[in-house]
Amino acid sequence: MPIIVADALEKTYAEGAAPVPALRGVSLSLEKGDFVALTGPSGCGKSTLLHLCGAMDRPSKGRLTIEGQDIAALDDDALTRLRRDRIGFVFQFFNLLPTLTIADNIALPCLLAGMPARQAEAKAQALATRVGIGHRLGHYPQQVSGGEAQRAAIARALVHSPALLIADEPTGNLDSANGATVLALLAELNRDLGVTMLLATHAVDVAAAAHRTIRLRDGRLEEAA
Repeated sequence: MPIIVADALEKTYAEGAAPVPALRGVSLSLEKGDFVALTGPSGCGKSTLLHLCGAMDRPSKGRLTIEGQDIAALDDDALTRLRRDRIGFVFQFFNLLPTLTIADNIALPCLLAGMPARQAEAKAQALATRVGIGHRLGHYPQQVSGGEAQRAAIARALVHSPALLIADEPTGNLDSANGATVLALLAELNRDLGVTMLLATHAVDVAAAAHRTIRLRDGRLEEAA
């Protein structure tokens, strides 16, 4: 079963007197283990499509299923559970909580899902070691480098074993060396864990690391490779 199936998705925002179309009939499918890069100029609809595929919003028209669940049929509580249990998120600016240690940031999704604290801590430690920051678990986000913070964010996104990882410009706030390290880590985790990844980027070299590229322009699917 595909992880994501989108059929003729449209999304229109009501801003002022005139509606603003963000997506215009986008269709795509992501299988288990896919690593797909979403590219296109600013304002093309990348963020809107990520939000839909991450169950953070609903389409205005069309149908979107995530692991067979039609998101239009889910209420807000069910969408929250879907995001919490089956989807991980990585953002350009890390979004780590500054008052929590790296260990606690990574363990947070498991704790929110009701996992016992010791089990959540063990999973966080194992994944932190896997991504190369096991020595930073007692530090706070402001005490680690940008590359280490993004690796912590990736560990947090994967600690609850989601089916889908949504990554919005994950290398956009990093220098070239750290960006390359994070990109290689994502490719490794996609290969070894089998998690499906949908990544938005402006960078050609980042998109080249994916198995497939989807390009948007003016809210429409322009090409796929």
